[in-house]
Amino acid sequence: MKDFKKYYIIKATPEEVFTALTNPFTIELWSGFPARMDDQEGTEFSLWEGDIVGKNLEIQKNKKIVQEWYFGDQEEKSIVTIKLHKDKKGTSVELHHTNIPDIAFENMKDGWNKFYFANIQRFFDI
Repeated sequence: MKDFKKYYIIKATPEEVFTALTNPFTIELWSGFPARMDDQEGTEFSLWEGDIVGKNLEIQKNKKIVQEWYFGDQEEKSIVTIKLHKDKKGTSVELHHTNIPDIAFENMKDGWNKFYFANIQRFFDI
């Protein structure tokens, strides 16, 4: 199992970034795929036509999102924590993804960098 931690700067307010991460209509705009997501604890979500599925564990509006991402029958939970911090350039996003299966690590790292947050950054650069 591996962990991934990275910071991203997004040219938008923490409120706008939070909406981009939790509103299914906004997620569809930046990802290009229908999404099932909301900002309520205990709800399950699905992104990229089911490539990413999981459950919202903790939500602090405009500040923090903690999710469990499902990886088959994996015993240890894979946890994604996203913290939003106001920054002079917009929002500093702190991502920490724990217990990524070794076989999936490179794909997850590339996915976070090239598809997830790169798309959100482009969405707000328009």
